Amino acid sequence: MRLALLQSLREHFAYTACHLVGTTAPTCGHRRATRPQGGYPLTTGYFTTEQHDALRARVRAFAESEVRPHIPEMESTKTVHTGLSKRIAAQGWLGVTVPTEYGGMGMGHLAKTIIIEELARVSGAMGAMVQASQLGVAKILHFGSDEQKKTWLPKVADGSCLPTIAVTETASGGHVLGMRARAVRDGDDYILNGHKVFVGNSHVGDLHGVVVRTGLGPKGLTAFLVESDRPGFAVAPQQSTMGLHGFSFGELLFENCRIPAANRLGDEGDGLAVAYSSSILYGRANLTAVALGIHQAILDETVKYATERELYGKPIAELDNIKQKIGQITSRLMTARITAYHAAHLLDQGRPCDIELMNAKLVNVESALDSAREAMEIHAGIGLTTERPIERFLRDAYHIYAPAGTSDVQRLRLAEAAMGRTKGQWSERIAAGTVTARG
Repeated sequence: MRLALLQSLREHFAYTACHLVGTTAPTCGHRRATRPQGGYPLTTGYFTTEQHDALRARVRAFAESEVRPHIPEMESTKTVHTGLSKRIAAQGWLGVTVPTEYGGMGMGHLAKTIIIEELARVSGAMGAMVQASQLGVAKILHFGSDEQKKTWLPKVADGSCLPTIAVTETASGGHVLGMRARAVRDGDDYILNGHKVFVGNSHVGDLHGVVVRTGLGPKGLTAFLVESDRPGFAVAPQQSTMGLHGFSFGELLFENCRIPAANRLGDEGDGLAVAYSSSILYGRANLTAVALGIHQAILDETVKYATERELYGKPIAELDNIKQKIGQITSRLMTARITAYHAAHLLDQGRPCDIELMNAKLVNVESALDSAREAMEIHAGIGLTTERPIERFLRDAYHIYAPAGTSDVQRLRLAEAAMGRTKGQWSERIAAGTVTARG
């Protein structure tokens, strides 16, 4: 029975691979099939509309023509490509979730997922740039005053403002309540001192959402909007990283930085809610999309290599064991995409989806890493060189493992949900407009 099941799985993977590489699969006997032109082999059409498909086509064309030519430079110099980040912002895609009344696209989280996915398919760094900016957008959408929304959201929508979110510190790491950066009230202003690390878009951002201490305990955290040209604010040099070369990733420094009270997001004490909803909840959704794009790139590159590389007088794509590996990568990708689109769909509907977001992040990151390692086996020695991009995909995928919770954290939270130990879903409270540190 077990052997029969294993053989059935092998035939399933080989059959899937034969449709990808355009060859006959001897183990399943199906006739030759070609990959659909300009599209993925299998997508989740249940969730997407023609509007989503048109958006995907536009982003894909831009990524191929405007982003891909810069990858060799970004990989070799490991420097932030500010101009490219600004060109992406100028497309209006940072305003994908911004309501049309503020000049945004008003398309929602599924459209955002598609934009990030398509950019990350070509460049994980540029996918990460958009995902990080969306954390900054979320904090204004859900916690900004009417005046703050009127001031900043149109600028995000037209690409003249690139927002960020800054929560993490060196000493506290992922323990939000352990942060030490502090703001002290001084009349109509606050004086901010401290630092934030691992801030996405740190060097290209125009508006930083910073969560700091204003008191003790969970209700002693408050969030502020800090413009990048404020006196007392500085950005440390770009941090050298293993992957996502070209993505701005660094440290923000605050030394007696005076911030008007009008720049406060929500009330004093709402900082924990801002940090969790903007950085964790939406972070899981956005990083899921980055992982999905990298995963698609892994499959595309592996199929391309398998059809080009010859062994024993024929492409290695003709070998059953290679087909089975490609089939396994495809199966992972199909499953991952469903979890990603489903979670984004629930967000758009305002339905509770914390659990789905945890699962989507877990499945997409883990499956992308597994597929990258399997693709490395198919590439063999050449996969360890920079001649092929597969090693870049592996490095980039590792970068999105820890933010918004490692896989172990997601598993723990999923287990707690299964045992009925969760305290309520933040996504539901956000949709109802009741997400504060007090509620």
